[in-house]
Amino acid sequence: MHRRDFLRTSLAGLALSLAPLPGIANASRSAGKTPARLLPAALKPGDSVALVSPSAAMEDPFDFQLAQEVLQALGLKVHTGAHMRSRRGHLAGSDGERAGDINAAFADPQIKAVVCARGGSGAARILPLLDYNLIRRNPKIFLGYSDITALHNAIHARTGLVTFHGPNGSGSWNSFNADQFRRLFFQRELMEYRNITDAGDELVQRNNRIQTINPGRARGELVGGNLTVLTAIAGSPYLPDFRGKILFLEDVSEAPYRIDRMFSTLKLMGALEQVAGIIFGECTDCKPADGFGSLTVSEILHDYLKPLGVPAYSGAMIGHIRKQFIVPVGGRVEMDADSGSFRLLEPVLQS
Repeated sequence: MHRRDFLRTSLAGLALSLAPLPGIANASRSAGKTPARLLPAALKPGDSVALVSPSAAMEDPFDFQLAQEVLQALGLKVHTGAHMRSRRGHLAGSDGERAGDINAAFADPQIKAVVCARGGSGAARILPLLDYNLIRRNPKIFLGYSDITALHNAIHARTGLVTFHGPNGSGSWNSFNADQFRRLFFQRELMEYRNITDAGDELVQRNNRIQTINPGRARGELVGGNLTVLTAIAGSPYLPDFRGKILFLEDVSEAPYRIDRMFSTLKLMGALEQVAGIIFGECTDCKPADGFGSLTVSEILHDYLKPLGVPAYSGAMIGHIRKQFIVPVGGRVEMDADSGSFRLLEPVLQS
């Protein structure tokens, strides 16, 4: 082979090796179009719900009791997953056991809702093991947050089912969260999500403040959840279509440089340029480490979201906080970045 031919062949091969892989370059397109929206049935007092543990194991067995008592206090009958007390390393049982409990809950006609006991880590491992055809045939309320983001996005992407990003069974069930649960799931209220306004002992309110990044209003279906978990499934078929959606995000215990890296991932995969609006919740305990210095989370949000020009705000009561919104993944909303609020435009539950 002549030297010129060798160089031409080598450079062509190098170009191919550097070309972005289809699933990485635009993960939101690789997943394909999300199926038509599917609504779960509403709950009523006395209904049976399943308590499952798709991610990490409970650290304290007493948390099992608290999670059951919470659902019972809401007027529901509780069935626990067969493997909920199992353990394998940090996980609540093997992948097959955890996925099996979810599949069984959706298959059981007596069960009207599936509530995740806790988050942690490990939900993404079971995504290939879920029976999405079964879930599509038996649409039910599915509730949880944090690591459960992987399940919300996979279920919505593969079935179109509206699921709910909100308190886990073992989380805080203060009056704010319990009231939301009843209004949303029992009364089918078209919720408006607006931060609590209470200055307390301060002259002006300091907590639960929103910050408008780009003003304006936008309409679309909600997608998103925990930023770390969402970006971890980029390039997979378990990510919904981002086109025209309202993206909501939150995170916890992540240094700003990692938040920056994850927003960079969303930008490079083409997700940010496709959304109609962005709602950023709380980034709890996301302080810079000691060293040369760091961008703040606010600066990172400005860098990535301001140039988009779409309505965007931060500070929504979404995330690892005691009082948090129950957000319908797939629910159609109108957001108002000036007032820092969003509202349901259509029911997210069957009549």
